[in-house]
Amino acid sequence: MMSDSVDKLMGQLSLQEKATLTSGTDMWNGHGIERLGISALKVSDGPVGVRGDRWVGTTSACTPCGTALGATWNLELINQVGVVLGQEAKSKSVDILLAPTVNLHRNPLAGRNFECFSEDPFLTGSAATAIINGIQSTGAGACIKHFVANDSEFQRHTISSQVSERVLRELYLLPFEMVIRDTDVCAVMSGYNRLNGTYCAEHDWLLNQILKQEWGFDGLVMSDWWGTMSSASAGGGLDLEMPGPAKYLGAQLAELIDAGTVEASALDEMASRILRVSERLGLLSDPASALPVRAAEQSNDLPAHRSVLRTAAEQAVVLLTNDQVEGQRVLPLAVSSLTHVAVIGPSADTASVLGGGSAAVNPHYAVSILEGLQNSLPANVKLTHEIGVHASRSAPPIDSRCLRSTAQPEKPGLDVEYFSNREFAGPPTCVEHAAQPRLVWMGPEAAPGVATKNMSVRVSGTFVARSTGTHTFALVTGGTGGRVLLDGEVVLDNYTGQQPGTAFFGLGSSETLFEVHLEQGDERSLIGEFTAYEGMDVAAFLIGHREPVFSNGIERAAKAAAEAEVAIVVVGLDQDSETEGEDRTTISLPGEQDALLRAVIAANPRTVVLVNAGSVVDLSAAQGAAAIAQTWYLGQETGNAVAAVLTGQVDASGRLPTTFGKQVKDWSSQLNYPGEFGEVLYGEELFMGYRGFDKQQIEPAFCFGHGLSYTSFECSDAELSEQTLSVEQLQEGSEFLVSAEVTNTGDRSGYHVLQCYVHRGQTDSGRPEQELCGFTKVQLSPGQSTRASIPLNVRSCAVWDQPNQSWVVRPGAFEFRLATSSRELLSTATLQVTA
Repeated sequence: MMSDSVDKLMGQLSLQEKATLTSGTDMWNGHGIERLGISALKVSDGPVGVRGDRWVGTTSACTPCGTALGATWNLELINQVGVVLGQEAKSKSVDILLAPTVNLHRNPLAGRNFECFSEDPFLTGSAATAIINGIQSTGAGACIKHFVANDSEFQRHTISSQVSERVLRELYLLPFEMVIRDTDVCAVMSGYNRLNGTYCAEHDWLLNQILKQEWGFDGLVMSDWWGTMSSASAGGGLDLEMPGPAKYLGAQLAELIDAGTVEASALDEMASRILRVSERLGLLSDPASALPVRAAEQSNDLPAHRSVLRTAAEQAVVLLTNDQVEGQRVLPLAVSSLTHVAVIGPSADTASVLGGGSAAVNPHYAVSILEGLQNSLPANVKLTHEIGVHASRSAPPIDSRCLRSTAQPEKPGLDVEYFSNREFAGPPTCVEHAAQPRLVWMGPEAAPGVATKNMSVRVSGTFVARSTGTHTFALVTGGTGGRVLLDGEVVLDNYTGQQPGTAFFGLGSSETLFEVHLEQGDERSLIGEFTAYEGMDVAAFLIGHREPVFSNGIERAAKAAAEAEVAIVVVGLDQDSETEGEDRTTISLPGEQDALLRAVIAANPRTVVLVNAGSVVDLSAAQGAAAIAQTWYLGQETGNAVAAVLTGQVDASGRLPTTFGKQVKDWSSQLNYPGEFGEVLYGEELFMGYRGFDKQQIEPAFCFGHGLSYTSFECSDAELSEQTLSVEQLQEGSEFLVSAEVTNTGDRSGYHVLQCYVHRGQTDSGRPEQELCGFTKVQLSPGQSTRASIPLNVRSCAVWDQPNQSWVVRPGAFEFRLATSSRELLSTATLQVTA
């Protein structure tokens, strides 16, 4: 519904001005109309921070990834993370944050699973609602994505997800519906994919009939970047084509209306939605005055933000196993008596804090797990570190700790000089600092006054070796040619002979490599020179580096483990192997990490395995470890949070938001993955995730909802607030509670996540055995009890009736199962629903 001010503006806008509003001007900005006091919308990527205008610009708070937030099962905490994101958006002068990602973990190989909260739609929708309300409480806007069934990266721009309406309604649409119902979210981003043959960005049934009409969504729908596929989007429900300049909307739309191809009323609908959102975000001003000037982007590393993000990271850690060794558990670490810990693995001293692609930001800082342990353990505890093996499939950017700027010697990193020509001629137009030599430019302006398609860039500084051995340097470019010099000698050059690779959304070259022996402390001048390809608005480069690994690295790691009281092995993935633009090919750990695990566990039974990955990996090689914990990508506070859990400063309180199978074929979706002939059939229907494991009676490695605590709990006296309700009462909005008495029976404070699953019995055939319908997380001191309650309603009992095109509740017995996971039942309570 239009406000008076929006209604007035609509009457003042010309056809061309209305059309202009429907397109971006560049990567991150829409169009404004200065004569009418309409400022342009500014958007920016999340979902783990706020990047701002540039990939190489200001630093950002870096939150735990989506799966990690889902693992907290703590909606109040997720809301607080949303507040941090909203405040970050305001500090970057961003109006709409492109977050959260609310697609589902349909398949374990999907490249962007780490961005998404869960495999379960109810947990996903609950988390998305919490974080959006947090973001928008600050005055910033949120944009949920990617609408809908955009659940893998294989052929992501063209694949058609073939999904029945019942499955859409009950699984893939449900998180979006929950958000629209329970928030006033500003924007929805359409998916790249097709849904049942039609591109999501022009899908009338999806965008107009369901989202806007049935659900009553009042905000705007924007495309994913370059995800508008034809002018059919104009009548198909899309309101804003991004980025600009537009290919199908914008000025082209005015021409289509003049030609009678598109109705003028469709443009009015699009423009009014954009104006309504603009009004909410304070972008409409007095036309008699000049448009407000946006404040410069700021890096605000605030103590309050650090505190929230550390708590979120702590509560995301999932303790998968914690077995006794010689009658005692290794975790939490007995800090008071500990003298020697071996910290082993490729991810121990290099903080993998986020996944790759558009979800990546430039964190204020990143604490590795080794650093976190150094910060937490007493000074008398000896820490021994061995890498053991390399895990990343390509060399990561040079660690900032190895780099010293010439202009700012006290600041780790490199100097960056931009030249407004392709020959490095004359003085640089702009000089900046970069913490690492991984720079990405998207849009017409790479730096102030520097056009991306006509520039050359030089990075320079000093490389300082942190260890002795053979160091490997790598060069990857995208939209550029480049070279690397050490002490004035060209050691890497791909100006000619580039081969295609997978980096930078598939636009990058393959790696060019150079090896050199360096002693610890050796210094080498480092220069990288890069020239953008003429006419391209996208460019990127990376100078990578691998620390030396001995040929007997696994043997050295096992020896270090044997000599220590406790061995901590950190394995996992990184933003190169989990990234937008491609799916993984396996759930196996990359490289020789399995061999490293087996050797260390054999050398020391008191081994703790930490899994630094944003989604499922095969942990069979970790069998025999004293403890295993999933630590995800935890953002800037990774090391501090993990150390707090390991040392028992906080309870282990995370629970799995997704099922960990033993092998890829365990997932029912794998039968139809990745798709063929341009289509992927969601043939598992409702039996996705734990629903499929239940149906096939497959024992997972770790079930959905699983996670251990350092204390123990009892759950008793389960009951429903109503034992009988009629279908009519439920349809009229009657709500009810399921509750139980929860007692901490252990000797330390801890968290209990009480989960509720509904089993519909004989009320509907062909349904999953059970489905999550509610949860609550409670903190209790030793001996403390509380009555934990979970609210339920008609949708807890309803199913989608395709013939009648409606949600229905069928009479019968509904069993509500209180549990600690999908496979660990505590007690039940039954609701009788009468006709």
